[in-house]
Amino acid sequence: MPLQSNKVLSAQMQQAAESYWLRLIDLWPEALSLTDSQQSEIKTIFSLSDYIAEQLNRHPEWIPELFNGLLDEVVRADFDKELHQILTDLTTEDQVKSALRQYRNKQMVRLAWRDFANYSKLEDSLVDLSSLAEALVIAARDWLYLDLCKQLGTPSDAEGKPQPLLILGMGKLGGRELNFSSDIDLIFTFPEHGETIGGRRAIANQQFFIRMGQKLVNLLDQVTVDGFVFRVDMRLRPYGESGPLVVSFAGLEDYYQEQGRDWERYAMVKARVLGPWTGYCDELHDLLRPFVYRRYIDFSAIESLRKMKQMIAQEVRRRQLTDNIKLGAGGIREVEFVVQSFQLIRGGREPALRQQSLFGAIDILYSLGQLEYLAVDELKHSYILLRRVENLLQAIDDKQTQTLPNNPLDWQRLCYSMNLTNETDLRTHIEAAMAKIHRHFNATVGGSDSHEHNDHWTSLFWNIQQDDHADTLLQEQQIEDPELWPLLSDWRNTVSKRSIGPRGRETLDRLMPKLLEELMAQTKPSAAFKPVSNVLDKILTRTTYLELLCENPGARQQLVSLCCASPWIAKELANFPMLLDELIDPAQLYDITSIDDYPSELRQYLLRVPEDDMEQQMEALRQFKLSQQLKIAAADVTGVLPVMQVSDHLTFLAEAIIEQVVLHAWHQVAARHGVPPGTNQNEMGFAVIGYGKLGGIELGYGSDLDLVFLHSNNSVGSTDGDRPIDSSHFYLKLAQRIVHLFATRTTSGELYEVDMRLRPSGASGLLVSEIERFGEYQNQEAWTWEHQALVRSRFVFGDHDLAHRFSLLRAQVLQNSRDKNELATAVREMRIKMRDHLLQSSEGMFNLKQSPGGIADIEFIAQFMVLAYSHEYQELTVWSDNVRIFEVLADLELMPVMQAQHLTQTYCWLRDKNHELTLQQMSGQLENAIVAEKTDTVIEIYRQILEMRY
Repeated sequence: MPLQSNKVLSAQMQQAAESYWLRLIDLWPEALSLTDSQQSEIKTIFSLSDYIAEQLNRHPEWIPELFNGLLDEVVRADFDKELHQILTDLTTEDQVKSALRQYRNKQMVRLAWRDFANYSKLEDSLVDLSSLAEALVIAARDWLYLDLCKQLGTPSDAEGKPQPLLILGMGKLGGRELNFSSDIDLIFTFPEHGETIGGRRAIANQQFFIRMGQKLVNLLDQVTVDGFVFRVDMRLRPYGESGPLVVSFAGLEDYYQEQGRDWERYAMVKARVLGPWTGYCDELHDLLRPFVYRRYIDFSAIESLRKMKQMIAQEVRRRQLTDNIKLGAGGIREVEFVVQSFQLIRGGREPALRQQSLFGAIDILYSLGQLEYLAVDELKHSYILLRRVENLLQAIDDKQTQTLPNNPLDWQRLCYSMNLTNETDLRTHIEAAMAKIHRHFNATVGGSDSHEHNDHWTSLFWNIQQDDHADTLLQEQQIEDPELWPLLSDWRNTVSKRSIGPRGRETLDRLMPKLLEELMAQTKPSAAFKPVSNVLDKILTRTTYLELLCENPGARQQLVSLCCASPWIAKELANFPMLLDELIDPAQLYDITSIDDYPSELRQYLLRVPEDDMEQQMEALRQFKLSQQLKIAAADVTGVLPVMQVSDHLTFLAEAIIEQVVLHAWHQVAARHGVPPGTNQNEMGFAVIGYGKLGGIELGYGSDLDLVFLHSNNSVGSTDGDRPIDSSHFYLKLAQRIVHLFATRTTSGELYEVDMRLRPSGASGLLVSEIERFGEYQNQEAWTWEHQALVRSRFVFGDHDLAHRFSLLRAQVLQNSRDKNELATAVREMRIKMRDHLLQSSEGMFNLKQSPGGIADIEFIAQFMVLAYSHEYQELTVWSDNVRIFEVLADLELMPVMQAQHLTQTYCWLRDKNHELTLQQMSGQLENAIVAEKTDTVIEIYRQILEMRY
């Protein structure tokens, strides 16, 4: 069957084909004995796909097979049968890796050829790709299971019945709609706990399957000389990366009943057990069904759908994606979203909707009367067009992309296979398809595009040309603000000179009347306009953000109110426009994450980013921090959060980020050098200690992180990687990597400024210390001020054993008996040095941190009391925050209750004022008269405690 014989290849395509053909002849002269039509077809395929050309130049022996039947209709059952036959006699994992990859590449060449040549419909191509992937995964699983059972015994339940590993295919693999270069999302599970039977020693089933799961991911994912089978993503499993690789049915059920989230319901719509069907498969699907499909018509899902819609638009804006046929407005994801939304809402009542296939589900929606014929026809045909373009794009060079080409050759390849004339012709078809999809997408979630606002007086005000007309309009509206029109007029003139494009200018003209209406509701509109216009200045050339504000009244209202409430927030919004996405839903903006949920929220957030794209991972960490800080600040300025909770939230947010930074750093260093003996991601032999505000759970906006890194004394020997280094060097590299990840500046700025000067020996000391050496230093060499710092230190991330050991060492050092007079002298001298170095205040003003009676004095009082009395009262070594230290001092009667309460109240009040001033972007000073009543008493207590003689 000749390939597009009536079409002519472009000059660039001919050049590409000729280059590959000459290579083939040189490597495999038999190519010249092929028939003319076969040679012509090979050259055409070479012109269309670099991937096929490269593979056939490496394996020319495949060419006769392709022409002798391999290009004929695909018999999908053959994949599984052939793979099991190939693997039967193999005895090592390396042999299996090679066999899987070579089989995969041959079949992918076959499927790509059929796709480019239009030998199969798009729907069939997607099922072919999915069937191949499923066969490869299952063949690898089955070989590994037998191999491990020989080594470790057979995992069995309490009655001795063998237990299998079940694999849930998620996403497009589950729906049998896999792309040419897709990742595969998998979840591993097994029916029942128990132990292995027949091995040298019994091990738990879960331990067996975790080991098997790790090997299976490696068999499929590792890049070898033959490439890889599939990139495997396991992050959709319960608890994401921090959860066990494999859980039992009971573990899955508990997780989804108690903690399953809306996005996990969406993911589970396409979940399907891979491989031959068994009773266990029925059991697993029955177990998951109540989580995915409610027994009633679930209109509660609609609100979740709207949030999902916002997340899609947010993703496109944040990543500044253009020409993306998956994530863009009207893209592939929106079709999937439309269909899955109906499945979630009605699947509980309509069993026919409980299927993984999009094509099957959309036909059922028509038969149920949920979608009209025109909607089904437009969605299906538009989806097929986009998926075909996506598949061809990826088959050009086996790359995971959904972005339209940026070069003429690839456009020519697409147009040739799509039987269209040129790029303009194909773009027209793609844009028409995406417009239809987006219209149905908006209709599904009740969304609406922007509405006109021309009939409001603010529209006249924005477009007015003469000053006297502006004054007249303001008088008619009874608005007395003489500064407003000059400010607006100057800003409009400045904007008119900027190049923002016709679409941007049109959007701005629609936005400004609506925004001015919000500004007019403020006490002084001109004062509100200044910070708001600063934000607008930064987004004028990013039309998607202008459209966001134009189409979302809630976002406009929050922009104005927050900019008026806090210049700090206004500056954050101007510097990082992606934060505007957080303003869309006011209810969500002020529904701040609970203290304990930051780690989980961050893990979920990072799931949106490819695991191996470090640049995007680093950007995502910064975006998460910025968005969460904005929510905390919004709750702060509106009085929703008291100061103690503001600091708690900022501190636990930082801890969640520290956890992920350490994990990222560990993966990077381990990938290069391996890991020290006896360690893994869950037992690193490493700990992060927080000092200062982080240690005292008192972080503010913009606070840096005082960190000390420790490792355990078990880490001897060398790492186990291809480029081994000694363990102490590994931990040094890990520490350096952590600091680098924090300090690197991306589009969203620096993550945190990290201060390591509190480590043993300060800036001249090692970046990471062995914990016992750390204890020796603290006991034998550290200065008094270092022991003061230790009072405000605590374990924030790492191994439990190290946490316990650090707590014991810290308590031991703090409990050392000290001469109180000498201690008081040392603490006073350090306080004087600090004040001389750091105190900056204007005449008649009080520096909240450094003036006598301020925050630092209160902290020094607490530190002195802990160091002076811990040898008698071990309770004083428990807490690192000042508020609870003063509570303990009062309980132990080491300080009068009224005195402790006054110090606590003043401390919280001063910190509260400091937060307020930070949000107003003002220096941390207040008039002496405002603070004197509180701070004079602090000065008196400071003198009593630190200047008295013991």
